[in-house]
Amino acid sequence: MTIVGILTALVVGLIIGALGRLVVPGRQSIPLWLTLVIGVGAALLGTAVARGLGYAETAGFDWRELLTQVVLAAIGVALVSGFWGRRSVSRY
Repeated sequence: MTIVGILTALVVGLIIGALGRLVVPGRQSIPLWLTLVIGVGAALLGTAVARGLGYAETAGFDWRELLTQVVLAAIGVALVSGFWGRRSVSRY
């Protein structure tokens, strides 16, 4: 992967994370940086899933791959939001 490819993956991942957060209903109590990290992970995992299932190499824009990435980001945001929201600070 070239530097341009890595930077493109990061930018796409940031957008995927934002879209994943928008898809999840309700208020998410996780920081923005964590949403973006989830988006980058979902973008990479979504691309791997699309390649594994054989629909990553299509002519034009890959809508199915994008949908896979957004769904994975939404699942990731929902899961992390559930765990992150349970953290509590106990004061004695």
